[in-house]
Amino acid sequence: MIKEILDGYSNAERDIVSRFESISSDKLYRPVQSVMPEQPGSVLDIGAGTGRDAAWFAGKGSRVLAVEPVSTLREAGAALHRSANIEWLDDALPELARTIARGERFELVLLSGVWQHLDGALRTAAMENLRRLIKAGGTLIISLRDGPGPPTRPVFPADVDHTIQLANKENLELRLRQPALSIQKANRNSGVSWTWLAFSAAA
Repeated sequence: MIKEILDGYSNAERDIVSRFESISSDKLYRPVQSVMPEQPGSVLDIGAGTGRDAAWFAGKGSRVLAVEPVSTLREAGAALHRSANIEWLDDALPELARTIARGERFELVLLSGVWQHLDGALRTAAMENLRRLIKAGGTLIISLRDGPGPPTRPVFPADVDHTIQLANKENLELRLRQPALSIQKANRNSGVSWTWLAFSAAA
């Protein structure tokens, strides 16, 4: 199933690049602005897509590791957003094996529009691996999709309370739970909404 989803993104690259790049990161992350780190730091952007958000953080002075398993999106992002503060890496949930092998921990770990592509069994493993990548006192931000996805990129329902329980088991403390409408008109018309979750890693 993961391969099917990645192929769906790859095959729709032209549409995805233009659509993703049209979204304002500032507007997208407004619901979680209050829990974003105040100072520039280290950011792990998992499922970085076209690098839109990585470039937004890099522009604020943060050092960003942009993890993206779809080569066409990774290449497009590297070409669109040339920055010494962004490093690209081919890796994927739930294992994140290459990311973990680097031995780094990050002040902010971000999953925007990603969690819905993992089913329940994969989410447990993913949360365990995410915890290994967050610095003590660092922040994990996840967006949970409620609503249908394109048939070529299947999505799985994400229970908010269950996701919080998975995080709590990894000593991640909930800081924010914020529902939000999709900022994409087509998604809103399809009945898509989101819940943003932010967690702090225990020291």
